[in-house]
Amino acid sequence: MAVDVLLGLQWGDEGKGKLVDVLSPDYHLIARFQGGPNAGHTLEFEGKKFVLNTIPSGIFMENTQNLIGNGVVIDPIGLKGELDKLKEAGHDLAAKKNLMIAKRAHLILPTHRLLDAASEQKLGAEKIGSTLKGISPAYMDKTGRNGLRVGDINLPDFKDRYQTLVKKHLFLLESLYGQTVDLGSHEPAFFEALETLRQFPLVDAERVLHDYLSQGKKVLAEGAQGSLLDVDFGTYPFVTSSTTTTAGACTGLGVAPSQIGEVYGIFKAYSTRVGSGPFPTELTEETGEEIRQKGREFGAVSGRPRRTGWIDLPALKYSIRLNGVTQLLMTKADVLSGFEKIYVCTHYHSPEETLEYLPFEIGAVTLTPELKEFQGWSQDITAVTSRNELPIPLLNYIAYLESELQVPITYVSVGPDRKQTLRM
Repeated sequence: MAVDVLLGLQWGDEGKGKLVDVLSPDYHLIARFQGGPNAGHTLEFEGKKFVLNTIPSGIFMENTQNLIGNGVVIDPIGLKGELDKLKEAGHDLAAKKNLMIAKRAHLILPTHRLLDAASEQKLGAEKIGSTLKGISPAYMDKTGRNGLRVGDINLPDFKDRYQTLVKKHLFLLESLYGQTVDLGSHEPAFFEALETLRQFPLVDAERVLHDYLSQGKKVLAEGAQGSLLDVDFGTYPFVTSSTTTTAGACTGLGVAPSQIGEVYGIFKAYSTRVGSGPFPTELTEETGEEIRQKGREFGAVSGRPRRTGWIDLPALKYSIRLNGVTQLLMTKADVLSGFEKIYVCTHYHSPEETLEYLPFEIGAVTLTPELKEFQGWSQDITAVTSRNELPIPLLNYIAYLESELQVPITYVSVGPDRKQTLRM
């Protein structure tokens, strides 16, 4: 058996949570492989809406187990809050016993969040656009080899290790940012949240995953953020701090490259981006605002308005190659209903040349998109239940994208509810 992977191909917010939820009945294990509570996977069904930040999106399926992998950074306070909200809504994961946590996953401390906020404040107008969840400082400690991991909380010297790392953080806050911090209001909630973590199986995640595979069970690796936010291949430095591509599933779960099966790449029928950074197809006038309002394009974690633009083929082709995508899933096709014309970016014009790929210099030079025009459609497609009911202009749009991207579009989402998903 192989591990299938589902990830985003743009700057995040593509609808990964919804599609994991849709695909979950076909899998025995859903495993989140990177990122932290800066992710916001929104799921809607039976008239209810849920936003998951750290918990995998398969937790609503009765026969599906879920795993927070070692590549994830976990804020115990945030995770407790997430679990409490789910319990209030009738989904007690501790009672259902359908969530496991990797011992090798790193912890986000209260001081990580303070460092994150202090860094963004100092950058001022040049800020990265962090969600201020402590993600970057936690990954810095991980790569700096002095972070704390979930498995450490059961060690007899955990509090000593905690104090050692906190002292380092307090020194940085004072010496780099001139901030003196009293942790009295932060630490009680942190240690209380650690008790919540202990209610769940803390596991050697790679062993669990390989046990599933050896038993012939199906595993789906769930990514967060998007490929264009990858720390190596995204629009650096306006990226996240982890590996958001298929390679991240290998390192974030302990999967060999030869064990990767299907790679589901998700993209919106248009483009969005939260925070700072280059965005060649961005629409800054009325059309962009109309897409934002119709698509409810506001960050699930931060609430910030998302920047909007037309779909970007050079960027999509780049992400498809990086990830080895085998199937494409297009979301929010319904948002484009009502536009007389829609557009696709086919390539870029730089001051010196025409480009059909996403260049290293994307953040340093102005790229003007070359746009191809398509006929729009006026039909409300949110109640459509089969491909045959879709308007011809939308089918033409899909066919063009498939021909250019050379990968089949196997699912199209026509609304936020899990039932509003068409198998093509």
